[in-house]
Amino acid sequence: MSQRILLIQNDASAAIATLGALHHSSDDYFEVEWVRCRSEALERLDGVAAILVDLDLPDSRGMETFNSLLRAAPRIPILVLIDPRDERTAKIAVKCGAQDYLFKGCIEPHLLCKAVGSMIERAAYSDALFEEREHAQITLNSIADAVVSTDLSGRITYLNAIAENLTGWSRAEAMGHPLEDVVTIVDAETRRPAQNPMALAIRTDKAVALTANCVLIRRDGVEAAIEDSAAPIHDRGGKVTGAVMVFHDVIAARALTHKMSYLAQHDSLTDLPNRVLLNDRVHEAIALSSRYGRKFAVLFVDLDRFKHINDSLGHPAGDRLLQSVARRLLTCVRSSDTVARLGGDEFVVLLQEISHAQDAAITASKILEVLGKPHRIDAHELHVTASIGLATYPDDGTDVETLMQKVDLAMYDAKELGRNSYQFFASEMNARASEKQSA
Repeated sequence: MSQRILLIQNDASAAIATLGALHHSSDDYFEVEWVRCRSEALERLDGVAAILVDLDLPDSRGMETFNSLLRAAPRIPILVLIDPRDERTAKIAVKCGAQDYLFKGCIEPHLLCKAVGSMIERAAYSDALFEEREHAQITLNSIADAVVSTDLSGRITYLNAIAENLTGWSRAEAMGHPLEDVVTIVDAETRRPAQNPMALAIRTDKAVALTANCVLIRRDGVEAAIEDSAAPIHDRGGKVTGAVMVFHDVIAARALTHKMSYLAQHDSLTDLPNRVLLNDRVHEAIALSSRYGRKFAVLFVDLDRFKHINDSLGHPAGDRLLQSVARRLLTCVRSSDTVARLGGDEFVVLLQEISHAQDAAITASKILEVLGKPHRIDAHELHVTASIGLATYPDDGTDVETLMQKVDLAMYDAKELGRNSYQFFASEMNARASEKQSA
């Protein structure tokens, strides 16, 4: 495949010699276009693989010629053709970006072709390397994690865009700074600096993870919970040359996890603990009461004739009534107690610590009084009552299942005795329940 070469030279005899030298090559095929001035050259740069330029032209001279070409075509390699007396100018051009220079009048065809072919290859390699780096840069900036690398001494050599945002440092500012200056990580509880994972990765020559519960302090003082890992960087010979750390902000993930956990343990209508969380709380109360010789009580609260309200006013009104009941129940207990909704119109109150069973009876009386006051739902003034069953630990049971069974029996006994009342569990309730099941 031919390579298009642009030759810029005013001296016709010198240009003919250059053309002849380029066509002499048997290894490379060059398609050469010859122009005699800078202005004409600037119009013919598209598709050019290399430029050969005599800096002494009719419309520009010296570095002015070179600089104008470099500005117009920074990716095209340039070979300067110079008079030996002007070698100093040629050397300046090379420092400024020219690939090389050759002396006019003594150009050997083989040397010229080799020089042109080599600079085209170098330019192609440079373009490929540039594209590879650009691709890597885009990739690193596209991932959701922050990426930071350091050399062996722990000084920053790279930050991607996410790392810039999380640390508050730009890559240009961070370059050469110690990692601790840019990535400030502390233990969330002790506030002490966390172990440098990159230093550990370099020292042990293996991937390591940051200790749990760490916080990144951004340059402006804003904090973010993070998780990260670090790994050593090796050269072609396998020697460790630095380390790379990948980390991400886990605040959103932790918030989502917390939200999902909360939703799994709470009633969506009333926001009260559900059966799952209630069972955990009762288990915890059993453990504490057993350890310290305490009593606690469980109250099963069931609304009387709630189905009639749902049937007559509709489920939306019934839901708002349940929300009103939930709010009122919370006013009847201490902050250490638990009010839970099991579903429908069934609620359970866990009184964490009581001295006597009568303490639970006082709370039950208070609940009946508070719930009995009118509930304003839309344009309706609703009056509801409740039946409450009570059971105490350890008198009525020493495990969750037994306590819930007995408090349920006590609640049904309160309903059978006329509703709007409370009843403690009594052993004869078990006998009546057995008679009903066998009847």
